Amino acid sequence: MTGPNKAKLGFWALLALVVGNMIGSGIYLLPATLAPLGWNQAAGWIVTLGGALCLAAVFAGLAARVPRAGGPYAYADAAFGPVTGYTAAWAYWVMTWVGNGAIAIAVVSNLSLIFPVIGTIAGLPALLAIAFVWLLTLVNLRGVREAGQVQTVTTVLKVLPLIALIILALWFVLSGAPRAPDPGIALSGSTIATAAGLTFWGFLGLESATVPADKVENAARNVPRATMIGVVLTGLVYLGISLAFALYMPVDEAARSPAPVADFLGKTFGAGVAVVVALFAAISAFGALNGWILVQGEMPWAMARGGVFPRWFAKENANGTPVRGHLVSSVLLTGMILINSQKGMGKLFEFIGSVSIAAGLVAYLLSALAAIRLVGDDRRLTAAALVAAAFTLWAEWGLGWQANLYGGALILAGLTLYPLVRTAGSSGSAAGQPG
Repeated sequence: MTGPNKAKLGFWALLALVVGNMIGSGIYLLPATLAPLGWNQAAGWIVTLGGALCLAAVFAGLAARVPRAGGPYAYADAAFGPVTGYTAAWAYWVMTWVGNGAIAIAVVSNLSLIFPVIGTIAGLPALLAIAFVWLLTLVNLRGVREAGQVQTVTTVLKVLPLIALIILALWFVLSGAPRAPDPGIALSGSTIATAAGLTFWGFLGLESATVPADKVENAARNVPRATMIGVVLTGLVYLGISLAFALYMPVDEAARSPAPVADFLGKTFGAGVAVVVALFAAISAFGALNGWILVQGEMPWAMARGGVFPRWFAKENANGTPVRGHLVSSVLLTGMILINSQKGMGKLFEFIGSVSIAAGLVAYLLSALAAIRLVGDDRRLTAAALVAAAFTLWAEWGLGWQANLYGGALILAGLTLYPLVRTAGSSGSAAGQPG
């Protein structure tokens, strides 16, 4: 465990972890993916923001009631026992290291706009993605203070182009600038569900503060605050970006853009801005990758401490870092990138991202159900948990059968391994407790 002589995350670093894990590669790429949906994209963001706020309330409430490390695992375990806890943990762990593949590819994809030669050499994008994974794995192995410092700096940098885009759109509104033509795409429940399934990628990580809770200063206060404030700030940025594109960028133009945020700003500030925004987008994805690598190492540690994963993963170094969880997660991530390296960067990002969301939503659903059981005396939190549970099921439906098939297969694979990986001893109560 992290002792008093080991560095911990303060509130601002924790807030940067939450915001930085949510604002990553997605917001720089999603406007192009969502453009063909017309105004359904804005509706999807609004619905997703509502679902994310309910999930944030769930995690904030659970963090105050169950101050244990492990996030979704800790809560599902406390509510339903080790098997359900293991299921939530495995689904969440799959989401993290699979999703990190998409984020690493996004770093390289944005750098390829600055250095086009990257895309011309077969295998180079995959190798660069792997290099970034291991660079940030080494940063995280040095401890949470170093990882928190990287996260704080990259979070500040990554939001600058997004804020600039929102300010530009506000200026368009105030100056009466001509708006993009209405695409004439009708609002429909199924299309909004599709948009919500995609936009939820932008909110993955809202629970990040709950995972390393044992490494947080005054966790009972700071984890709920960072979670709620982080989701609100991130949601406002996303909604502002969505409305800007819906109002001032034609659908066909946004849909075919490889760098929609850069193109939006470039129409006013010149084509040269694309290179600058691509650099900020790469920094954004790099920061998200750093935060998610922190999380992917903590989850096997929490599972091992709870007795549902080999105790080998519970080993920490002198900095209080779960070295073995980091190394195994990054090895799996490396293998996944190599296996799928023949796919183009865009297709690889879309495929890995959708599978990651499908697996992660299972962990979110189990967390919402855990809240209903653990805090049933709190009517408002119970209501938020019910809405959050319904939202996760709706978002799964919106993702489509292929993503759910692959995500479900990975979770089932984990369940078949449960009898083999569960260790003797504690049923789970040790997770996150002093030791």
